[in-house]
Amino acid sequence: MSSFRQKLLKALYPLIMKLSKSGSKGKVLRNEKPVSAPVPFYNLAGQLNSGRQLNFDELRGKKVLVVNTASNCGYTNQYEELQQLSEQFADQLVVLGFPANDFAEQEKADDKTIEQFCQVNFGVSFPLMKKSVVVKKGEQNPVYQWLSNARQNGWNEQAPDWNFSKYLISEDGRLTHYFGPAVSPLSDTVINTIKTPGQKS
Repeated sequence: MSSFRQKLLKALYPLIMKLSKSGSKGKVLRNEKPVSAPVPFYNLAGQLNSGRQLNFDELRGKKVLVVNTASNCGYTNQYEELQQLSEQFADQLVVLGFPANDFAEQEKADDKTIEQFCQVNFGVSFPLMKKSVVVKKGEQNPVYQWLSNARQNGWNEQAPDWNFSKYLISEDGRLTHYFGPAVSPLSDTVINTIKTPGQKS
């Protein structure tokens, strides 16, 4: 993406967040019960953009924030906020970025270009996965099948409705929250949820 476009998106980001917060993109869903997942989160795995497999069993004992990302979106500035969040809660949170091109052709790049873009523009050091499909289609990433299918996660059917939709998994592998794209990673809503110890099953 051109540096001009990147600067423009960065300048418009506060306005985009303000205008979209009250709509569906500002949605927050909670696992009120709380319900355990019929299919264990720790049975899942993802492929890092380096090609290495990340077994989610390695993430036990930490909260996990799963985010579908794109390099050419009005919400792309959230990469910077996600990086801050991952540094602030390094001992208790893992942020996983899942690049996808499911919304308005906003992630056309290959995995290497995406990685370079994120590091150069936002200093991203949290794990980025290989680009994949996150919406409910035949080739939907298995991680997102779990996140958006109540028969697997226990309660939630909400798939991402735009880039930078966020799912929070507790320390014991329970899907606890869905945060829409217009909910900032650094908002009180997200930070207070991360600070709250998860209920053990």
